[in-house]
Amino acid sequence: MTGLDILAKRCAKQAIAALLMAAISLLTASTVCAERVKDITTVKGIRENQLVGYGLVVGLNGSGDKKGPMLQSMVNMLYRMGVSIKSTDITAKNVAAVMVTAALPAFPKVGMKVDANVSAIGDAKSLQGGTLVMTPLQGPDNKVYALAQGSVSIGGFTAAQSGASVTKNFPTVGLITSGASVEKEFGFDLAHAEDITFNLKNSDFTTASNIRNAINGFLGGNYATTPDPSSVKVKIPPKYTNRVVELVNQLESLDANTDNRAKVIVNERTGTVIIGENVKLHPVAIAHGDLTIEVKFPSPQMEPGAVVQPAAAIDIKDKNVALTKITGSTLSEIVAALNKLGATPRDLIAILQSLKASGSLTADLEII
Repeated sequence: MTGLDILAKRCAKQAIAALLMAAISLLTASTVCAERVKDITTVKGIRENQLVGYGLVVGLNGSGDKKGPMLQSMVNMLYRMGVSIKSTDITAKNVAAVMVTAALPAFPKVGMKVDANVSAIGDAKSLQGGTLVMTPLQGPDNKVYALAQGSVSIGGFTAAQSGASVTKNFPTVGLITSGASVEKEFGFDLAHAEDITFNLKNSDFTTASNIRNAINGFLGGNYATTPDPSSVKVKIPPKYTNRVVELVNQLESLDANTDNRAKVIVNERTGTVIIGENVKLHPVAIAHGDLTIEVKFPSPQMEPGAVVQPAAAIDIKDKNVALTKITGSTLSEIVAALNKLGATPRDLIAILQSLKASGSLTADLEII
């Protein structure tokens, strides 16, 4: 073997080793649970604002209101346009009274377009083909922030013939895409703020501390503090004065490890069971046949020197019921073990409630 062959073989071994190390690094990195600050927090004061207004949808093909507030609204609208008419003279069913809602984004600007949702409030059968007449949209302070107008698009329809009718979805609810125009601006002076606050979507002491550490590490100083588990307050560093938007952009791109409380959520009506990743189960025996699970607690009075018994135990009354032992495990093992029992989702609810009562399930059990 020549010197060149030995050198080539040595280089090949080094390359394989480098690839293995890179693969191990990737696998290790994938086990770290980190989320962007942007995905787990919101910036205090920056949110959508809800608007609401009352209006009329005209141009309906006989599917509008027969009675109700629409009649008086029609009289008032025509009177403002110089037409005097009595409500008893209105017989056509081409108009419907509606409520209009919209959500303004943070820092809205005059002329910005947002979607408007239109919902009938009378006895109209359908808003199909109708046009919303210009409707002022007000905020909680009764000030007008936007005007809505345009053709209503609905996601359903109603068809009737010879006494039979077919209705799909909700023809009394519609949407006007970009149908509301912002007429008034509001907000606060973010560019010259002295501090900003990130509010956590899910309050947690550990997650708040991790976000604080990530921000301080990025800024190179103790600029971030955690006044409570729901927020992280950041003092604007001198080099970011009047550059708050740039600072928020950089901080929101940081990664922070998240830690949520172990929780099991059960929807009793639908039988849906959601089990969090951190849910663990202490050793326990479960009897599943007719779901006759009985949880017994030891007597609170124990003599000195007596052998300490488990905090709780599961006893089985029915001799014909099978007994299966489940040892301490993680989510996947819990699900596999319960599936092995042949439990349905509704059976799981009873099992989880008993496990929680016995102290074997170390997680919050929330039933909705």
